[in-house]
Amino acid sequence: MWPNLCTYLFCFLMLAVLAVFLLVHNIHQIELNDNISSRTSRIEGQQFLSQVTKASKNSYCGYQHQHLSPAEQAEEKYLLAATEWPLPPPGKVPFLQSTDPAHSHFVILNSNFHFQVGDPLEILIRMYDFQGRPKQYGGDYVQAKIHSLPQKAGAVGRMVDHQNGFYTAYFTLLWPGEIIVSVTLVHPSEGVAVLQRLREHKPDRVYFKSLFRSGSTSETTVCNLCLHGKSPVCNYTDLHTGEPWFCYRPKKLSCINRVNHAKEGYQKGLLRRGESLFFQSDVNIKIPVLSSGPEFVTVKSLNMTDVANQTKLWSSESVPSGYYYEDQWQPRGYSIYRFNSSLDVTKCLQGKVLHLFGDSTIRQWFEYLTTFVPGLKEFNLGSPKNVGPFLSVDTEHNIMVKFRCHGPPIRFSTVSSSQLRYIANELDGITGGGNTVVALSIWSHFSTFPLEVYRRRLRNIRKAVLRLLERSPSTLVVIRTANVQELGPEISLYNSDWFSLQLDIIMRKMFSGVDVQFVDAWEMSLAHYLPHLLHPGPIIIKNQIDMFLSFICPKETQEAR
Repeated sequence: MWPNLCTYLFCFLMLAVLAVFLLVHNIHQIELNDNISSRTSRIEGQQFLSQVTKASKNSYCGYQHQHLSPAEQAEEKYLLAATEWPLPPPGKVPFLQSTDPAHSHFVILNSNFHFQVGDPLEILIRMYDFQGRPKQYGGDYVQAKIHSLPQKAGAVGRMVDHQNGFYTAYFTLLWPGEIIVSVTLVHPSEGVAVLQRLREHKPDRVYFKSLFRSGSTSETTVCNLCLHGKSPVCNYTDLHTGEPWFCYRPKKLSCINRVNHAKEGYQKGLLRRGESLFFQSDVNIKIPVLSSGPEFVTVKSLNMTDVANQTKLWSSESVPSGYYYEDQWQPRGYSIYRFNSSLDVTKCLQGKVLHLFGDSTIRQWFEYLTTFVPGLKEFNLGSPKNVGPFLSVDTEHNIMVKFRCHGPPIRFSTVSSSQLRYIANELDGITGGGNTVVALSIWSHFSTFPLEVYRRRLRNIRKAVLRLLERSPSTLVVIRTANVQELGPEISLYNSDWFSLQLDIIMRKMFSGVDVQFVDAWEMSLAHYLPHLLHPGPIIIKNQIDMFLSFICPKETQEAR
């Protein structure tokens, strides 16, 4: 009995010792794993911006690795449908069979009709090729407007592609007198097909660089959203937004030694054989399409004093967001105030902080306000010219106006790496409130990238705007849309109006239903008589500022003063 008992006690003690050992080991292992995990996370957090990533066999493209929620996937399909563009038939189209604006024409339907202000106007456009044969498919990018130079009036219409060589433009006649119709072929459908291929398959046709420096050693490498080859890259993906950006790793220095960012240049030789014929300045890039009959109609006035306030004139099917009359923009459904004196601007902005984010087109707003209002004095931040950040202050009236460019891709001259800020992150740092105004314009620098790059950026910005409005509902957020510009054979491959139009469509749809206001720079540049410019002329900027300030200080508020 005793031997058996001793055996049982011995076994029990051994099991107890083993259990204690295992418990201590497990606790130690858990603590060790926690320490390793904590240390690893800390190291990854510290070194994330300088980590080296091995490239794939062909390329490393950060925009291809997006993780979308079901709602975002549904939105992607909706936006893809909204920007879908009809293309020519498969296969190579000879130049002589491409759209020729000289052979094409338009006709004003019912041109003999007795028109009055508020009537609709319909234009039928027929496209032909260089052999004088009618086109049988659509896809041409056509712009159309109505205008009257003596009245300095103009408006754009709604274009419909019937995809059979016919196009219809719908207008609403909004002022009396002789109104001229102008139709312009921006790009033939064959050229648009080339632009679409370049956008999807040549995202690095504008390339960038960064300088790396440590002591007396410096190196420069190429940077972009998409880098080709097997060389290791520095991953500068933003920790908060997930916005990707990469540079080839320097041979001698570390990724953390990056000093600046700059545009390096434009790729050449992008076109295949014969494609350059679709991009000729005096042949098929922004060339007028002439009328086969009268190019104008005479419009009689109605018995009313203010056409702009007659909402019955507006039809959602056929009208623009506004029009020019006597060089003043008349927006649809909104009363605009004319800030013709610096005192008016000062009264409106008193006690306000304005945050302007984006590209050089919204930098024009900063420059206009700083020049026009004597009390606004620019504070020297030592920033490079045209790059920023910039700051102007009126201490007497407690006004502050700031400008900061958006994060990469940004085709400015040299920007310090420390000043590369994403708009979404900047918005998250704004407290907001009734005296805070945010204005955004981000489009031009995304024209060379696939559309998913722009959609991702806007999705991050939209989330930040919603967070800002949630914590500070009285904050005013204004978005300046894209605008048309001058085009030639080379600039068409990088900054065509066709690229800008698609970005503009995406921006408007993604911010539809969000509590933001729009300054329609697209129509304001297209409807005006001035030549198209990337940076519109002063009178157009003045009208944009009047619209912007009218959101800050509505007309009824101004009249009460």
